[in-house]
Amino acid sequence: MIRRHLLLLGLGLALSGTLPAFAMSRPLTDAEKQLINDISDYNSSIKTMVGRFIQIDTQGQRIEGTFYLQRPDKIRFRYNPPSREEIISVGRGFYVIDRKEQTQYAYPQDKVPLRQFLTDKIDLLSANIIDLTQSDTYATITLSDQTPAGTVQVALVFDKASKDLSQWVLTEPSGAELTFSLYDIQKDVDIPKSFFYIDPTYKALEPQVSN
Repeated sequence: MIRRHLLLLGLGLALSGTLPAFAMSRPLTDAEKQLINDISDYNSSIKTMVGRFIQIDTQGQRIEGTFYLQRPDKIRFRYNPPSREEIISVGRGFYVIDRKEQTQYAYPQDKVPLRQFLTDKIDLLSANIIDLTQSDTYATITLSDQTPAGTVQVALVFDKASKDLSQWVLTEPSGAELTFSLYDIQKDVDIPKSFFYIDPTYKALEPQVSN
């Protein structure tokens, strides 16, 4: 089970700014606000990005794949074999593609918070931050919000020196966790247009909220 829907909700929540579910118990300091703005500005400046990801659930199931991002509005997550599934956005919705079954189903762009990650201007400070912790090398920004699956929290882990997002930990409404780590990242590279192609002959299915 890939938990693809919660992948969408988790990354989207990271940068969505929808209605809050909880609030931070203390005000952010000026230094913390500056750090968050610096992280937002840096990530907004990245127009294309490719890399690998590892997804690990509470039971220890490990799934790997590759991703491709092009701002504005385009992203593709491709899971490694034996999975034949992908998640693709081309600006008019998010599509879960099954290349083996030749099926696809869509979420409207305005119904999936992930759309905010694809914009030209990221603003983490306007999201619903419930916690911020720091070590010497990492800053973890925890957000909480309401999604179609229920109340979801995600802890975003950024490298303080580079401002790169290295990992996020999604806590589902059930309390289960999903950890998503990025590596082998390349930025501002050319991505072929075909990478964001959705085969119009694939059978359309009804959207699903959870696995």
